[in-house]
Amino acid sequence: MTAVDFESFVDHLADVSGEAILPFFRTALTAEDKAHGGPFDPVTEADRAAETAMRRLIESTFPDHGIVGEEFGAHRENAEYVWALDPIDGTKSFICGLPLWGTLIGLTHRGVPCYGLMHQPFTRERFSGDCEAAFWRGPARHNVHAPARGASPSCDKRRLKVRECASLADATVMTTSPLLIADDLRDAFHRVERQARLSRYGGDCYAYCALAAGHVDLVIETGLNPYDIVALIPIIEGAGGIVTSWSGAAAAQGGAIVAAGDRRAHAAAVKLLGG
Repeated sequence: MTAVDFESFVDHLADVSGEAILPFFRTALTAEDKAHGGPFDPVTEADRAAETAMRRLIESTFPDHGIVGEEFGAHRENAEYVWALDPIDGTKSFICGLPLWGTLIGLTHRGVPCYGLMHQPFTRERFSGDCEAAFWRGPARHNVHAPARGASPSCDKRRLKVRECASLADATVMTTSPLLIADDLRDAFHRVERQARLSRYGGDCYAYCALAAGHVDLVIETGLNPYDIVALIPIIEGAGGIVTSWSGAAAAQGGAIVAAGDRRAHAAAVKLLGG
């Protein structure tokens, strides 16, 4: 099977996860701390409900596939096809009522990311890619508000394309928070940040999708898990961008990650990051 063969199934996964998540958004939701003494790492009932729904659908449809998820760990992680699930990437924004979060659904084939989708059910946006092309789908410009009950919303679809950025002096760089960058790597991040035209914090997965859409030039982070990045790699590469580790190696295993829309900006960032 090709990545295209999975597209409609991934959309179904996005539907069921969104249905599980949205009833909790902007409610008096209690968040538990998974860190147990480390930096605050929240998890909510919405995270668990969405991942449970997606896992059940994958296991019933593709019993031979593996799954690696944030909330419930790994199952058959050495299978030919493995799903990487992060039900709410950006849980801190979620519990603050901010829409800078999304559901990440990624698929690897023999360890290599081949399809990814970021679904933001509150804004009704989907960013998807297969490493060759990437697309945004969302409400039509004339229909940005939710439709009346029983009505079908009109939907736009457009191809994503990164923008050119020849130097760091012209770059907009994002990270979720410098405080989340490992202590021994934070100075390296600030070296890039000081040369950039603009830096912005926050966004989690949304920052990577903004890069694929041509609004951001660099996203730099550390401490990522595979389920944080696998879905985003096919989107960024499909839009013409590049995602690697800080040393320039493959990014699918997570760790210290730098994503860029322009290879010139990427090379300049990697040099400053010590790669």
